[in-house]
Amino acid sequence: MDQLALALAAPVVGALLYTWLHDHPRRMTLLDRVMYFGVPALVAWQVLPHAWAEYGVLSVGVILLGLGIPGLIERVSYSLAPHTDNVALVVGISGLSLHALLEGTALATPEASVSSAVILHRIPVGLLIWWLVRPRHGFWNAALGIAVVLAATLAGYAVGARVFEDGYEGVELYQAFVGGSLLHTVFHQGRHTHRH
Repeated sequence: MDQLALALAAPVVGALLYTWLHDHPRRMTLLDRVMYFGVPALVAWQVLPHAWAEYGVLSVGVILLGLGIPGLIERVSYSLAPHTDNVALVVGISGLSLHALLEGTALATPEASVSSAVILHRIPVGLLIWWLVRPRHGFWNAALGIAVVLAATLAGYAVGARVFEDGYEGVELYQAFVGGSLLHTVFHQGRHTHRH
């Protein structure tokens, strides 16, 4: 139960870290640079290997689809363009929530090494959500993004691994698509809306 509490606290720590950094322009500029590097590294390290193991080169295509579809929609329809970044953001948070659900199932049958890794990488998840949502959509929407991830973690913990006894077909491809959507959001929307 202590591990669950720490896993739930970690994204909140990430949001608080953003708040602490936000009042210091130099630190915030550094954070922007870290995010521009860190999110692609996260996709390459966490998403791509699992998707590649199951689907091979198709996984790269799905990441490129997640990255390219919002930009294509923006070019094709000027009326839809203002909304594509928000849709990509919602897709990104849904993917982070699915990941949190899976982490919750892992915490239901805790192993020290797995739980420590889960807890530690959830701090950047909270930081990423706050970095993407807070400047554009305000405190309450950013808090909602964190709350969705926390609720998904609790749901995963409640149902445990038994819900995924038959495996989770297609999850890796969805995560790959989400990874592409997050890349679009970070590089496209991020550069237009962060002012320090």
